[in-house]
Amino acid sequence: MLDRPDGGDAAVLVSLDFGEAGYEDSLEELRQLALTAGLDVRATVEGRRPKPDATYFVGSGKAEEVAAALQASESSVVVFNHDLSPSQQRNLERKLECRVVDRTGLILEIFAQRAQSFEGKMQVELAQLQHLSTRLVRGWTHLERQKGGIGMRGGPGETQIELDRRMIRERVKSLKEKLDKLKRQRGLQRRARKRSQVMSVSLVGYTNAGKSTLFNRLTQSGVYAADQLFATLDTTSRKLYIPEGGPVVLSDTVGFIKHLPHALVDAFGATLEEAAQADLLLHVIDVSSDSRDDQIEQVNKVLDEIGASQVPQVMVLNKIDRAGLEAGLERDEYGKIYKVWVSAQSGAGMELVRQALSEHQQRLKEAAQSYDAVA
Repeated sequence: MLDRPDGGDAAVLVSLDFGEAGYEDSLEELRQLALTAGLDVRATVEGRRPKPDATYFVGSGKAEEVAAALQASESSVVVFNHDLSPSQQRNLERKLECRVVDRTGLILEIFAQRAQSFEGKMQVELAQLQHLSTRLVRGWTHLERQKGGIGMRGGPGETQIELDRRMIRERVKSLKEKLDKLKRQRGLQRRARKRSQVMSVSLVGYTNAGKSTLFNRLTQSGVYAADQLFATLDTTSRKLYIPEGGPVVLSDTVGFIKHLPHALVDAFGATLEEAAQADLLLHVIDVSSDSRDDQIEQVNKVLDEIGASQVPQVMVLNKIDRAGLEAGLERDEYGKIYKVWVSAQSGAGMELVRQALSEHQQRLKEAAQSYDAVA
């Protein structure tokens, strides 16, 4: 399986500035990701380049600096704030004589640690296998030996790496079939909700924006919530009753992040489809974050990728207690609530969120009645 940074391993972080906006925020996010994965960050190596080096990504001189930082800090793993090609990762591991993990590999490791449900574990395994399939050649001699025999041992003359690839392909196929089955089951559940005219609402947002805390506050549930990245991965749905309205099914989805690996977007397709098929999205935003505008952009980018960009949104500006703001709401030119300022932690502004849900629910009922009248 993947080379994983085990909890407690000492790590050196490596980050290059290519002149793009948000570099410092990206580096701080890497530190948070490393801590979330259970790593002990002991040193950080930074640098500037116009473009990545083809061999080591950082260049030979900077690679020597990373090697020196490894030795001085007595670390055993290097974590890059970038995605490495298989050859770059292999070259770095040979030169540094330690494990090298790129940003995608680190996020996959966190997902593997956090997934709790059967579906979540399958989704993470699928993403890991898809990531691993391009990185089987590690330079270890056992992968070059030929295997004889039949069946799982491989055909005559089949090399170990060919056998590994074939086993991965078979496992990926099996996982995709099981996830497709779960996707169909979700589709049946959604159709049943539509027939019973139950409004479906999904919480979306950047990781650690407070989605699970808001979910618990609205539904009186006990979903795990913590001040860390990717505290929860598995989608949870609960019924919420709106005064003077009907029931609402509220779903808490996985948090998004900058450069969310495509393998994860694909693997979590069945889960993320809950957002694409929702009647309304509550886009939870950490209003106290200096990077909130960039985080909003990243979330909308992923929503567009999964086909959810056309679903109506209410922006829930959370953590007003940290930002020194008051609870409130803002309407658009059509009179619809599209922004709500709240604190999911203290409960301030929760009645405004319920008001936004109630008004949207009423609009859906009026639309359905108009459709029935025409039909």
